[in-house]
Amino acid sequence: MTKQLRSLPLLCAALFMFLVFISCDGDNSSAPSNHNTWTCVSGSDTLNATGVYGTKGEAHPDNMPGARDSSVSWTDSAGNLWLFGGEDYDEYYMNDLWKYDIGTGMWTWVSGSETREQFGEYGEKGVPDSANVPCARYKSVSWTDSAGNFWLFGGSGLIAKYEYGKLNDLWKYDTGTGWWTWVSGSDTINSGGEYGTKGIAASGNVPGARYGSSNCTDSSGDFWLFGGVSTSNMNDLWKYDTGTGMWIWISGSNTTNEIGTYGTKGIAAIGNVPGARSSSELWTDSDDDLWLFGGVGYDSTGTQGWLNDLWKYDTGTGMWTWISGSDTITAGGVYGTKGTPDINNTPGARCGSESWTDSEGNLWLFGGIGFDSAGTKSYLNDLWKYDTGTGMWTWVSGSDTGGQTGNYSTGGIIGARSALINWIDVEGNPWFFGGFGYNSEGVDGDLNDLWKYNM
Repeated sequence: MTKQLRSLPLLCAALFMFLVFISCDGDNSSAPSNHNTWTCVSGSDTLNATGVYGTKGEAHPDNMPGARDSSVSWTDSAGNLWLFGGEDYDEYYMNDLWKYDIGTGMWTWVSGSETREQFGEYGEKGVPDSANVPCARYKSVSWTDSAGNFWLFGGSGLIAKYEYGKLNDLWKYDTGTGWWTWVSGSDTINSGGEYGTKGIAASGNVPGARYGSSNCTDSSGDFWLFGGVSTSNMNDLWKYDTGTGMWIWISGSNTTNEIGTYGTKGIAAIGNVPGARSSSELWTDSDDDLWLFGGVGYDSTGTQGWLNDLWKYDTGTGMWTWISGSDTITAGGVYGTKGTPDINNTPGARCGSESWTDSEGNLWLFGGIGFDSAGTKSYLNDLWKYDTGTGMWTWVSGSDTGGQTGNYSTGGIIGARSALINWIDVEGNPWFFGGFGYNSEGVDGDLNDLWKYNM
């Protein structure tokens, strides 16, 4: 997402190292067990903190990724939290890979560089190598396969000096060996897609270069990718079959700027399709159907802007259903009463949020930049739950107005922000890191605070 409402204050460089160590209150992983509470676990309550890398491969209490937005995340089989790349406060790209051990509360710099704007080392396609590493980038997407390996796709990055552009390279990181493998796509920028025939897997198929897509993984371990920005916004839906190693173009168009065809709310139809968009959210439910929410894109009138439409894609029938929200842009949120589901409730139009599916199949949505209950556009810290059984949204936590300052003390709450990342721990609790938003002083910029929400 293009950064909105930015007003980066100039911080004295001499303070940077000091700020990194001004940790959140309660700098440990033992968060309160109370339901519906927030805990800041580590990082700074100020803006634009620089990273403390330590020694590659060695955990240390002082280690900490620097402030950033638009990174990607994974969780491994041991429950460790992983972070890759993103864009720092000076709008430079990174390719550093980090691991956070919830048990010890320590970060480890694992791979990539501690300096910005690094080129990639692709090696030979399909061949893992200790020297391989993806280039610095942001607004990529990520998945974890059934074997616990991490996958990275696309984004906007830097492949050589002065060669910035959109990417369509697919990478695998083997958590056992610590080696990267370039799997698919191009090692050049701005490559076009090879769509093939809709619904048919083929070895030559590949999505075109893009950033700001949305992603999820189904119960078979296959990866799903929707939309993003190529030359402009896209609405193509892709599946990557991890068994065959082939991409399949599933739905949507192979051209840009498609208008949404909404049909009748609640009624599936073969002609229905969400409009082209970026920075939306994508989930899978317990039936392996897909759910899509919001982003920045095209509504039913062909107008581009912030969206709050919720869609369901039935993977069995191949049809989309417009479920809730508006078919036009810039809709404000209808919050109702906190903690109470209501058929009229709906989050406001937004992009740059984070999302996950819980163990009961409910869809969760946090923050982003968009429209609050007053219809005002700002950064948000509202937390929502959508019950796929009842079809109702519940406003769970956070504010119904935008621009909320972070409260880092015990019993506090995460500040409003967008372009953050999240993980789900083994107990089903979400963790959040960084993004662009408001610190403890109500000033906006890039953050490196790590938060846990106790479900």
